[in-house]
Amino acid sequence: MNLKKKKEQLTAIYERFEAESREFWKQAVCRPGCAFCCTNMGNIDVITLEGMIIREHIRDFSSKKKKEMCTRLLRNREEKVKGRTSPCPFLKADQTCLIYEIRPFSCRQLYSLGKCGPAGATVHRQARELAGKTVKNLQQLDDNGYSGHISFILHLLDNREFREFYQSGGFDPARIREFGKSGGLLINRMVSAAPVASG
Repeated sequence: MNLKKKKEQLTAIYERFEAESREFWKQAVCRPGCAFCCTNMGNIDVITLEGMIIREHIRDFSSKKKKEMCTRLLRNREEKVKGRTSPCPFLKADQTCLIYEIRPFSCRQLYSLGKCGPAGATVHRQARELAGKTVKNLQQLDDNGYSGHISFILHLLDNREFREFYQSGGFDPARIREFGKSGGLLINRMVSAAPVASG
């Protein structure tokens, strides 16, 4: 796997989505510090490739910050297993994002036309459809990887054997079957081949 090339392709997918959704975003009420999506949505899904980028970013943290991040990710994973909503582990005390520059697509697609409440965000139907197609493009790009909640994907990537196998282009879902089931991970190659639902 040429990781550098994959990262460039990932960036191109992000940029294409941003260009195609720009008109929708003009009406958004979202502002820095508005963290409803980071605290109440409960799902921050990533593909394995995005997880690799986030993992590399974490490696540059101080020892203290890395330890704190490990604790947050573990707590987040435990809450997710129990079916509870848990704030994003990368949300800072001031309600801004610790990894904003490299945030995954599940965060990049979020906006709202009105103040978020119990029903969540209000978005254009066309933007939702565009996001669905973009997710499929991401899964096709990362076709030997997986999609799932951020803390599960990062935990999977902590396993050196899996990480090296993934980076070599290896594909063998049986290797992570039990963990994949417990974390609700999707196999990108399988879901990206399915037709996109319309409506």
